[in-house]
Amino acid sequence: MTPPGRPFRIAVVENDAPLLSALAFALEAEGWEVSTFQSATEALARIGPVDCLLVDDKLPQMDGLTLIVRLRERGVTAPAVLIAGRLDPRRPRRAAAAGIAIVEKPLVAEELTQRIQAALGKAKP
Repeated sequence: MTPPGRPFRIAVVENDAPLLSALAFALEAEGWEVSTFQSATEALARIGPVDCLLVDDKLPQMDGLTLIVRLRERGVTAPAVLIAGRLDPRRPRRAAAAGIAIVEKPLVAEELTQRIQAALGKAKP
């Protein structure tokens, strides 16, 4: 599922360094180009053009939904997948209203890949 001429670009925002590395490895194994960010602040400052966002919901500076909204305000319109642990009952409704898919922890590689592929299906290569 790669657009002609280049792999899909996935931006991953996760403050847990070992998990960030594991996610990057798994996504690169799928043939995707991955950029990683360990904080919301870093993502806001450095993110470039991407085809999909994969964002942890529990970041130190702000929650993942807020980060995605801020990125969208800055012109990052890529579809997003939110990684969530314990969910507040309002979270799924808020995410759905913003067009954001949720994958719950513990992460299952196949489910994560399917959610990203579904999001990429909405992306314009």
